[in-house]
Amino acid sequence: MTSNQVRGLAVDSTEEQTVAQFLQQNPDFFERHPQLLARMRLQHPRNASTISLIERQVEVLREKFEAQEEKLADFVRVARANNVLAEKIHRFTRRLLSTSNRGDAIGQIEASLREDFDTFHAVLVLSASHEPLVPDADRFVRTVTADDVNYRSFETLFTAAKPRCGQIRDSQREFLFGGAGVEIGSVALIPLSGNPAPGLLALASVDRDRFHPGMSTEFLSRMGELISDALARPLPPTKIVS
Repeated sequence: MTSNQVRGLAVDSTEEQTVAQFLQQNPDFFERHPQLLARMRLQHPRNASTISLIERQVEVLREKFEAQEEKLADFVRVARANNVLAEKIHRFTRRLLSTSNRGDAIGQIEASLREDFDTFHAVLVLSASHEPLVPDADRFVRTVTADDVNYRSFETLFTAAKPRCGQIRDSQREFLFGGAGVEIGSVALIPLSGNPAPGLLALASVDRDRFHPGMSTEFLSRMGELISDALARPLPPTKIVS
């Protein structure tokens, strides 16, 4: 049996439990004894002073209100961010719809990532089993053999068939971004749809929090689907040199 000191008096723990049980069973007790309610004092939650029970209740309600207000503000921030992303995906889709062949689509994908999404670095990696996109692909497009050891390091990404965000191994960062990899803080990997997967899109940022494991990948998945559809288009017409 234990006891607590209240204003210099020893109070048995069983007595506290009895009082607590009585108040739970008689929630209107202080309505019948308002003079006791006015005399009750509690320690202030943020300093050493004391306040009345009513003041403490107001303080608790204020804290709950502030917490709810903060949650609402978070919801608003997320909703606004999602609206911005939805608008960017819409522009991305319209860019692809305006193209008629695979080469033009690749050009629009690269331009949109740079202009609409402010991507620090972007690389589209395709396996050699995939038909070449354009005869003279720039550094945005990387074609590798399907058995390339660096390409095979992404097998778990292809198996999961969903985007992955956060940090990647040094060897993967070097493979994707070369010397620029030392500046990269976070990466988003987007597997392209297909069986087998034709490749992946890698996006990078100097900000470590830009692509983090806890972020939603719904928009990245949509982007991967749009790119996969664009790759299924015919090659650009071959230029005939007279």
